[in-house]
Amino acid sequence: MTEIILVRHGQANSNATDEAGYDRLSDLGHLQAGWLGEWMAATDPHFDRVVTGTLTRQRQTVSAMGYAATGEDARLNELTYFDLAHAMEAQHGIAAPDTAHDFARYLPDVIGHWAEDRLAGVPETFGSFHARIIALIDEVAAQHGRSLLVTSGGVIGMVMRHVLNLDTAAMTQMMLRTHNSSVHRLRHVHGQLVLDSFNATPHLDAADRAHARTFI
Repeated sequence: MTEIILVRHGQANSNATDEAGYDRLSDLGHLQAGWLGEWMAATDPHFDRVVTGTLTRQRQTVSAMGYAATGEDARLNELTYFDLAHAMEAQHGIAAPDTAHDFARYLPDVIGHWAEDRLAGVPETFGSFHARIIALIDEVAAQHGRSLLVTSGGVIGMVMRHVLNLDTAAMTQMMLRTHNSSVHRLRHVHGQLVLDSFNATPHLDAADRAHARTFI
């Protein structure tokens, strides 16, 4: 049996204006990850491997969960949103928004431009982002046992695109709905990956944790 559990990192520094400034958990992000770790310890705590990307917020999440990573893989790193946003403004005159409401309209536009190769000079093409993530997921799926992968929302969105055969617009909508510290389960069954659950947050279900259900 092969099971892959994807976890999005806890809330990061949402007030940042660049990649480096964003790449650390907020106080709430540490809490979210800690609660998730407690829930996993009380339910199904064993993993055969625990892998994060190389980003600080991903490493901090797995640590706050109470797990020691058995490895790191840069293919789990997030797309570079701020680079895409800067290219979007410089090349198409569309500036990044200031509110979460406007961001929900803006992100699909940015990802659409990126997927159509209409953003020049960015660190990574959409095609290379897709290729590195799917290569990693295929490698993990070929291994037996349970794998915990601590990653980011864009990576999870791309995995959903792959497993569910989504178009770019549908993938982006799933990215927008992916909670911080959410859990996503995949199984490798009869030679293919299937989705068991998406965007679960059982550690945040209590009424006194409603404030901790964040997307950004």
